[in-house]
Amino acid sequence: MSKYGMVIDLQKCVGCGACAIACKTENNTQDRTKGQRFNWADFLMTTEGKFPNAQFMCRPVLCNHCTDAPCVKACPVTPKAMHKHENGMTIHNMERCIGCRLCQKACPYSTEELGKTGAQYSVISFNDFSDEVHPFYKDTKAAIPGCTASGAEVSKEAGDTPPHRNMYKHSDYADVREGGKVEKCIFCEHRVLNGEQPYCVASCPAKARIFGDQSDPSSEIGQLLKKYKAVRLKNNKGGLLKPGEMGTQPNVFYIKAFRAEAPKGPAKKAAAKKK
Repeated sequence: MSKYGMVIDLQKCVGCGACAIACKTENNTQDRTKGQRFNWADFLMTTEGKFPNAQFMCRPVLCNHCTDAPCVKACPVTPKAMHKHENGMTIHNMERCIGCRLCQKACPYSTEELGKTGAQYSVISFNDFSDEVHPFYKDTKAAIPGCTASGAEVSKEAGDTPPHRNMYKHSDYADVREGGKVEKCIFCEHRVLNGEQPYCVASCPAKARIFGDQSDPSSEIGQLLKKYKAVRLKNNKGGLLKPGEMGTQPNVFYIKAFRAEAPKGPAKKAAAKKK
């Protein structure tokens, strides 16, 4: 049986944000509001040390599709809105969702409001009951008056909302999200089941994201996990699982974290001579 997962090579990743843009384009997630970023593909940024020995890390983050998924356990409805697919992906059915947010509370990578917890991201977001989802498409203000059209104008000319909606064929998600529902990364299941890669993977210019069946030792992801000592996130504040620590058994792995260090010994002397 397949067990899909993702490896992110931090030595190749340049933090360009192409994955986040691709995700928003493919999945039509809305703009940030009320403590939620609505970025299924997000970033965890950390800075350690002081100049000249400072280290900056930009770590792409997304739903970890945990094997022991607390969000699935917490979902109170039957059949579950948050559930595991037989291929290992953690999937959410919006029609079954009652908006209780118990999944969000149970997930160590999520929070109800980013500003109050110190977390930089939340893999599960909530579309508030009182807010209109995707309000941009009814906004009458132009980004550049007299130069660009407003969202409402573009929507009118396109004859649809949202105007740039793609052929989004996933059975569990509507093009425009409903209020009072949670949402999250689903590894672009609608693409994967069609033999395609998640759009964040397909759009990465550095090829830093590798997606596939980790249970297949001949797959690229299987070979990478065998070759490198991968690390996994413990929570949404940057904590990492220690060797042997299972946590929720996340299926997003990080390899080859790059650390730039000042030259030492003979290398330091050689560098000094060149100055």
